Amino acid sequence: QVQLVESGGGLVQAGGSLRLSCAASGRTFSSFAMGWFRQASGKERECVAAQNFGLNTYYSDSVKGRFTISRDNAKNTVYLQMNSLKPEDTAVYYCAADLRPRGLVSRWAYEYDYWGQGTQVTVSS
Repeated sequence: QVQLVESGGGLVQAGGSLRLSCAASGRTFSSFAMGWFRQASGKERECVAAQNFGLNTYYSDSVKGRFTISRDNAKNTVYLQMNSLKPEDTAVYYCAADLRPRGLVSRWAYEYDYWGQGTQVTVSS
């Protein structure tokens, strides 16, 4: 079992920044691929960033150049630094863990085994 707890969400004005954190426990964190997903009201859940233990990294086109995923294996924590936020970034953000070793990090929600509870990010215009 893996437990994931997100933090760092909130309300921010457009152009501002937030950093989300996801603390993992229960298994050897360094071997996981970790992903950040978001789900806006009425929309499907989408992957915005993901990184595996080999540091293969994925970013969606909508966040590339603005968001950065990073991980601290010593703290069992993955981060999502979000800069230049836009109103369309408003969503519930989830972190997720993929325990299967893959050459390329996955961006598909169905391939992730464990999920956090989500944290709300609201960007005002």
